[in-house]
Amino acid sequence: MKLQYFRGPQPNFGDELNTWLWPQLLPDFFDDDPRTLFIGIGSILGTHYDPDAKKVVFGTGYAPTYHPTPDVHGSDWDVFFVRGPRTARALGLPEHLGIGDAAMLLRALNVEFRREPRYIGFMPHWESIPRGNWRAVCALAGIQFIDPTDPVEKVITDILGCTALITEAMHGAIVADTLRVPWIPVLPIEHAHQDKWLDWAEAMNLSLTRPRLIPSTPAEVHVATFYRPRLGRLSGYVATSAFSRIAKPLLTYAAAQRLTTIAKVYPSLSRDNLLEDTVHKMQDKLSQLKHKYRK
Repeated sequence: MKLQYFRGPQPNFGDELNTWLWPQLLPDFFDDDPRTLFIGIGSILGTHYDPDAKKVVFGTGYAPTYHPTPDVHGSDWDVFFVRGPRTARALGLPEHLGIGDAAMLLRALNVEFRREPRYIGFMPHWESIPRGNWRAVCALAGIQFIDPTDPVEKVITDILGCTALITEAMHGAIVADTLRVPWIPVLPIEHAHQDKWLDWAEAMNLSLTRPRLIPSTPAEVHVATFYRPRLGRLSGYVATSAFSRIAKPLLTYAAAQRLTTIAKVYPSLSRDNLLEDTVHKMQDKLSQLKHKYRK
């Protein structure tokens, strides 16, 4: 069985959880045999997989802004569960299979996660790292910058140090919630990343109020206004002109002020009993997976 996950130009916490979590939960399970594909953490359901391979879906999400809708009803698909009810509905699956995001199986590890809350943290989406200025924004706001491109264990340790985590990265919220760290979601600057949050939130009976970040650079302004033709053209011009040198420090300061305001928002946390019930369901699915596919 071959482990499938998104590989971008740089590591990303949510995707790299696959390489860190599954070998611990499923030791000696993966052998890179492409005839059976294990599709775990991420919004990676689509039509891009080998039609001749068996595709094992285990807590994955579907995002229509990322991929075309796959037909998962053939014999080449084996769906154990998906990230939430929106994914289940989009794929024509029973809603009871929308259990939650597989990253929540962190709670099934035989590991003691020790919390030492000391600061409010902010984790941007990984794509906001190269085009934004969030490390400087956090320094101005007095907020701990948490880099989603750092190694998984470091990111988890950084999250455990938060009194509350402000996060543009969905798996920042999912892992914080799983580890019982209060979190504040913010709308991703890139529109394509926004709706997938609702899939997991509905699975965990969470009503999301997501304040909006202020872009920290002219490049982020261009991304935020991309779908508004007139504003998009103007912001694209500013991002590539001499005006960007003037605009960048102003945007960084405004983004820091906004982040300071967001830090005062009451944070979210799912109910303890619902979290435990969800993880128990996932553990049952894990037992079924082992029974069916372990050689």
